[in-house]
Amino acid sequence: MKSSFVFLLCIVVISAIIIFFITKKMEVPKPKIVVVLKDLDTQYWEIVKAGAEKGFQDFGIDGEVIAPSTESEEADHEEMLKKILFEKPDVLVCAPIEVPKYMSVLEEFIEDKIPVLLLDTNIPLEGKASYIGTDNYKLGRKAGELLASELYPGDEVAVIAGNMTSQVSGERVKGAKLSLEEAGIIIASEKVDLPNESVPVKQAMKEILQNHPNVKGVIATTDIMALNAFDQLEAQGKKMPVIGADGIIEMVKLVDEGKLPGTVAQNPYDMGYLSVQAAMKVAKGNNVDSVIDSGVDIIVKGNGNERMNFLKNVLE
Repeated sequence: MKSSFVFLLCIVVISAIIIFFITKKMEVPKPKIVVVLKDLDTQYWEIVKAGAEKGFQDFGIDGEVIAPSTESEEADHEEMLKKILFEKPDVLVCAPIEVPKYMSVLEEFIEDKIPVLLLDTNIPLEGKASYIGTDNYKLGRKAGELLASELYPGDEVAVIAGNMTSQVSGERVKGAKLSLEEAGIIIASEKVDLPNESVPVKQAMKEILQNHPNVKGVIATTDIMALNAFDQLEAQGKKMPVIGADGIIEMVKLVDEGKLPGTVAQNPYDMGYLSVQAAMKVAKGNNVDSVIDSGVDIIVKGNGNERMNFLKNVLE
């Protein structure tokens, strides 16, 4: 009786071991997807990262989000991409910086049959699988319309923008200027090719006020620029509408408090999530749309609180 029990126990154990190894063999390996962002030091990119990581979780992906130590160091970006290329992921999702060397490394991925999806910034990369992000021209149009709604025909405004050779800044300014001109608003000053930093933007705003005292509004290509312009205006006791773009928490808070009329918000969380969803489809050999628009939201007093709470939860 005892020997029969031992025999049956051995059969059960051996069967369990066989089933385990068969199951492991049949398991489909998770696709390896690397998401490269421009930096992880600003709130915008932290939100993109959170969306991508939720995508990893939902779609069962072996994923990683990385960024160089600083957005301005082109060599760091290039070196990071070369290291990823050597590791040969299944798919690369990348928010590119717009320099020729960076594009040449991305071309090497495509030559090695590693699909490349662009995130946030669309560059003319032949063979890319998709661009996931904002239609920046449309965003600029909406930002211009929002500022114009606060003013009268004939009023003067100033434009504060980043690198105008960049697809992001260039398209936003182009769209905003068209909306302002259609509304009869005069663009009295343009301060462009500015870094997305406090000191140069505040200095630019100071110069605008000195040289164009009749300016009645400001439009900026990012919320960080808009916030710094607003700080400079407050420091000089000036009050006027300042419209930014991105929809970060600090900007939404000022809008909700009624200190600013509104902002044009990208959807960075959706951008990160949709890029991972598209990468998963590409990893399985499926086609995706060449452009996946993550949308634009208009934030004004009364509708920003829900967004602000969502972003706070995401960043916890």
